[in-house]
Amino acid sequence: MAEEAQKNIGTWYIDPDAEDRMADGHAPIWRHLIDLILERDLTDKSVLDFGCNQGGLLRHLYAIRPFRKALGIDIAETSIAKAETLKGNLPIQHQVGGRLDGWSEEFDLALSHEVIYLVPDIDAHATDIWRALKSGGVYYAVTGCHTDNPLWPKWRELVANRTNTAVQDRSITDYGRAFEKAGFDVSARKLEYDGFIPFVADGWTPDFADALNYYTQTKIVFRLVKR
Repeated sequence: MAEEAQKNIGTWYIDPDAEDRMADGHAPIWRHLIDLILERDLTDKSVLDFGCNQGGLLRHLYAIRPFRKALGIDIAETSIAKAETLKGNLPIQHQVGGRLDGWSEEFDLALSHEVIYLVPDIDAHATDIWRALKSGGVYYAVTGCHTDNPLWPKWRELVANRTNTAVQDRSITDYGRAFEKAGFDVSARKLEYDGFIPFVADGWTPDFADALNYYTQTKIVFRLVKR
C-alpha cells in the first residue's frame, strides 16, 4: 500500500465535535445496511469493520445480530480510543492502523462504510481484505463517494477542507475491477435507503433534492465474496 496509508491521524474531521456527531447521522444508514446483509446468523462468526472510526457500526451490528468477536481498525487514533471506551463488555477489539498485517483468514464478514474512497491504493486494500477473510468470506463495502456521483466535484473539495484525509477519484467500475482482480466475486446494489432523510442546511447536501437522490440512487453497496 502507498506509504501515506500508514500515517495515523487524530480524528477524521478537523472539528472533533463533528467527529462525535457523525455516528448519530450514520446510525439510520447502518441499520439499513445491516438489514441488507444476507448473512443472517452471526453468532459463531468473526467480523471486521475497516475504518471503524468510533466503533458505532459494530455496536449496532452486535445489538441486531450478535457475533462471536470483532475487530475495528482505523487510522484515527483519538477515534479508536473513543471506540474502546464505548464498547463496554462487547467482544470487540480495536486497533489503530490502515493495514491488516497479522490477520490472515480470520474473518467471516468484513464491512466498511464510506472508507474505500479514502484508501490511496485500492488494489492493496482489496488484497489486504482478501487475505484477512476466510474462504467464502464476504466484504460489504459502502460508498457514495465515486466519480459517478454528480456531486463529486463539490464533495471532494469539502472533504479536503473539513477533514484530515485525502480523497481518491474512482468510478464504480474502478472499484469493481480492483476487487475482481484481488480474487473476489463482485456484485453490487444501490443502498436505496427507505427511511426519512433529515434536512441539514449546512450539511454535505444543502440542496434537499440532492440528499434524497444521494441516499436512494447514488450510494452503492458492494458485496464481495472471496473466491
